[in-house]
Amino acid sequence: MQQFSYTHLFQFTEDLLKKIGCSASDAQLGAKVLLSADLRGIDSHGVARLSGYVRLWEKGRINAQPKIHVSYETPSTAVVDGDGGLGLVVAPYAMQVAIEKAKQVGTGWVSVKNSNHFGIAGYHAMLALDHDMIGIALTNASPLVAPTFSKERLLGTNPIAVAIPAKEEPPFVADMATTTAANGKLEMLQRKGLDTPTGWVQDKEGNPTTSSHGVKEGGALLPLGGDKEHGSHKGYALGAIVDILSAVLSGANYGPWVPPFVAFLDPLPNLVGQGIGHFFGAMRVDAFRPADEFTSHMDQWIRRFRSATPTPGHDKVLIPGDPERELESVRRTQGIPLLPPVVQDLRELGNKFGVPFQ
Repeated sequence: MQQFSYTHLFQFTEDLLKKIGCSASDAQLGAKVLLSADLRGIDSHGVARLSGYVRLWEKGRINAQPKIHVSYETPSTAVVDGDGGLGLVVAPYAMQVAIEKAKQVGTGWVSVKNSNHFGIAGYHAMLALDHDMIGIALTNASPLVAPTFSKERLLGTNPIAVAIPAKEEPPFVADMATTTAANGKLEMLQRKGLDTPTGWVQDKEGNPTTSSHGVKEGGALLPLGGDKEHGSHKGYALGAIVDILSAVLSGANYGPWVPPFVAFLDPLPNLVGQGIGHFFGAMRVDAFRPADEFTSHMDQWIRRFRSATPTPGHDKVLIPGDPERELESVRRTQGIPLLPPVVQDLRELGNKFGVPFQ
């Protein structure tokens, strides 16, 4: 794999987003959100996805100059209409609305409609940390997931992210799909010519498969747990909760009607809402107890769990957010590794829009 500096990839992404019509500020924000995934080691949601956003824009499914606005609100809640914009831009706007409401009344809750894929959920949840707040970010996604006991693809990977501040310790940041693996991980395996582990995918008949092309061939991703015996009904329930809060609550599309990000699926006719949906929460810590007191106890919580006795073959017990934070410090200085197919994809994209990728 080749290594590329964060600065180089950021500039390329920003310039390309400008080429499709994004304003300077939106292009800069979009690049920041997208590259945050590469920095944190979530390569499936970083620049490898850039061509996907461009493809949706070319199909008229992304509005490069949206008029994002609050369409309904109460003192602690709001619905944000993303006007078909890049989810990379819509989501930070909505999270900021949640933060401002939390500043005023203690908590803020925002459901979003008429948006698109928003990158990694963790980025948006972490926006609350600078305000001594707990951040929550959810989104529905391309219908690639079969509910437990189903052959049909009715849900997305529907991630959940929660960011919690500490005092001296780094924050607790959980960012996870409600499936055994995200579709982006399948795409990375496809580029490497590798199979999946057992429990990630089922074929079109509902049987287990390890083909990384299984979903493209009519199969489905599996909910967290893989099968009923390993708790897939819990992953199914979590994914359903995300879908309902993100879309049924906001007026976005839900279930099989979610407009897909992947190239091998087209949106269903007779959509039931507008775009895809997100859900954000911001909770002011001092709405519950003094922030200094809370963060001190978070430090104690983190230190106790981190000092837990590890199982054989493992050096230490990790806290959610540890691997991503450690990798970010490395990649900011040593560069971001990209697979050859991703590099080739970016070069072709750059040539197409007159933004050379060196």
